Amino acid sequence: MLRTVTATRYVTPMREGGSLPGLMEADDLGTYVVKFHGAGQGRKALVAEVVAGTLARSLGLAVPTLVTVQVDPALAPGEPDQEVQDLLRRSAGLNLGVDFLPGALDLDPAAFEVNRRLAGQVLWFDALVANADRSWRNPNLLYWHRRLFLVDHGATLTFQHRWTGLDDWVGRPYDARDHALVEVGPDVLAADADLAALVTRDLLEAAVAEVPPAWLADEPAGARSAFADLLARRLAARADWLPSLAESAARRGSDRVVRRPRAHRPAWLDPPRGVAS
Repeated sequence: MLRTVTATRYVTPMREGGSLPGLMEADDLGTYVVKFHGAGQGRKALVAEVVAGTLARSLGLAVPTLVTVQVDPALAPGEPDQEVQDLLRRSAGLNLGVDFLPGALDLDPAAFEVNRRLAGQVLWFDALVANADRSWRNPNLLYWHRRLFLVDHGATLTFQHRWTGLDDWVGRPYDARDHALVEVGPDVLAADADLAALVTRDLLEAAVAEVPPAWLADEPAGARSAFADLLARRLAARADWLPSLAESAARRGSDRVVRRPRAHRPAWLDPPRGVAS
């Protein structure tokens, strides 16, 4: 499973995230964006982050290193913000850490040129895991050391929130109209040729195996197998969602409607005081 580190210092909240992630230092001398199981989205968002993030990396897409972070509630009294104190107390135990990328830029396709093949791979992957959070308003794509990094996958694999309507989820078309990269003209069919054969049962089971047991304690029996089964079934059902995805990408790419660049660079992308860049 994921490597575990122990949090040693809470640096600053990152208030742009809906679940109030925080920047924390750990005993391995690393700095991580920590997503807490005590936040409103709970452990299910962390499970989605791990499964989707691990799968993306296995397919050759860049994802920041993921770790589990042991949080001691004794850190809470040292924080001046009552909301942060409460969150740390609720989140005792294992949480998710995402390697902090100092100086990374929030990608805007209007300001950065993105290769159509890579854009196709990102869009294909998002369709596979049904990612609802990669819009041009909130790309969740970072440009760091000349590479495109995928972040924030807590809004994927939404079937786990109800465990009903699973057949519908498997074949549901992916709505790419507001996807951050659709206007680049992503080569979705090339991406399918590149990636589909790589998504084996072993690969899916390995991604699910990264999830700590404690995060699945409240899930139905056999949840690990169910995650792998549903992703394998969605892959096999590509005839239900791939043609419309490719058509949408080709049409929007030909239109080339360039969105207005974001006016401000998010402050949390700058290294906070006391963190080396």
